[in-house]
Amino acid sequence: MKRSAKILALLLISAFVLSGCVGENTTDTDSSVVSQTESSTSADESSPSDVESDTSSEESVTSDEESSTENQDSSTDSGSGDITEVSYMEKFKDMIEEMAPKDILIEREGVTYPTFEKYHYYSTTAERDTPVNVLLPADFSEDKEYPVLYILHGYYDNEDWMKRDAVHLDTMLTNLIADGAAEEMIVVLPYIYCSKDMPYCTGMDTQNTLNYDNFINDMMTDLMPYIEENFPIKAGRENTAITGFSMGARESLFIGFSHPETFGYIGGVCAAPGLINGTGYPYQLEKDEFCFTDTTPYLLMLSAADNDGVVGNNPMTYHTLLNANGTEHLWHTMSSTGHDASSVTPHLYNFMRMIFKEV
Repeated sequence: MKRSAKILALLLISAFVLSGCVGENTTDTDSSVVSQTESSTSADESSPSDVESDTSSEESVTSDEESSTENQDSSTDSGSGDITEVSYMEKFKDMIEEMAPKDILIEREGVTYPTFEKYHYYSTTAERDTPVNVLLPADFSEDKEYPVLYILHGYYDNEDWMKRDAVHLDTMLTNLIADGAAEEMIVVLPYIYCSKDMPYCTGMDTQNTLNYDNFINDMMTDLMPYIEENFPIKAGRENTAITGFSMGARESLFIGFSHPETFGYIGGVCAAPGLINGTGYPYQLEKDEFCFTDTTPYLLMLSAADNDGVVGNNPMTYHTLLNANGTEHLWHTMSSTGHDASSVTPHLYNFMRMIFKEV
C-alpha cells in the first residue's frame, strides 16, 4: 500500500512537472520545477520507468530552453568569433575625436614611411585596364597576411586623390601603427568611375552617377580578386574594411550595405545624396533597405562636416534614417571643416584606429 502511494505521489509530481512546461513560465518557476524533479528522483532511485520517462521529458524541455537561450545569444554575433555589432561599437564610441591631433600628421625621426605604389588590373566590368594605388605597411613581409582597407574617392576625382599630402594618409597611418593605435594593414585606393563607354567623368548628371554606382560590380568581380591574388590579404569580413569621401562615401555605404558578409567595417565621410530614395536621383536603396538583416557589421561610422557647402545636411539625413531603422552606428561631426580633405583626415584618423581590433 505504501509503495502504491509512493508511486502515485511520484506520478502526481511528474504530472505537475509536465503541466509546468506548458504555457509561459518565468525562469524562476522553471528552476523550481527542475529542483523539485531532481529532489523526487533522488528520493527514490527505483521509481517506475514511466516516472523516469516523465523526468526525461522535463530534462528535454530544459535542454530546449537552454538551446533557445544560446540561439538568442548567438543572434547578436556579427559573424566572427565573439565580436558583436553592439559590443564592438560600444567599445569604441568614446574614442571618437572631432579632429586628428596635429602631431599625428607629421613625420617623425627614425620612422620609415612607405609610399603608395600604382598598379593596374583588368576590369571585366569596364573592359579596360584600371589603375589602383596600394600602400603596404612599413614592415611589410610577404610571409605575413594583413587586413585590407579600401578608400573610395569623390566625384570628378581619381585613385590619386586620397594619397595627396593634404590628406596625410600615409604619414598618419604609419604613426598610428608605430604608436600601437592602429593595426598593420594594406590600404587600397581604387579608381571608382566604371563604364565600358566612358573612361572618365564628364559631368554631374544621371549617366555619370550611374557609372560611379557601377563600381560595386568592379569591386566584387575584379578589384578584390586582384588584390587578394597579388597581395597577402587576410581572408574574412573581420579583415575587410571600406570607407570613402563624398561620392566615394555614397558608394562605400552602398557596397557595405549590399555586402555585409564581405565587409565587417563600413564608413563614409560627407556622403553624397542618392544613396536612399528621396535624397537624390538616381538612388540606390529604399528607406527600409537602409538597415542590416541577417549579418551586421562590427563597425558602421558616418562623419559629417557642419559647414559642408556641397552635400549640405545629407549625411544628417542618413544618420536620422539609420536611427529610425534601428541601425546601430557611430556618428562623428566636425564643426570647423568643409567638403574637402579637412574632413577626410579626421574621419580616417578615427576609422583607422577602430578597425581590425580584437574585442
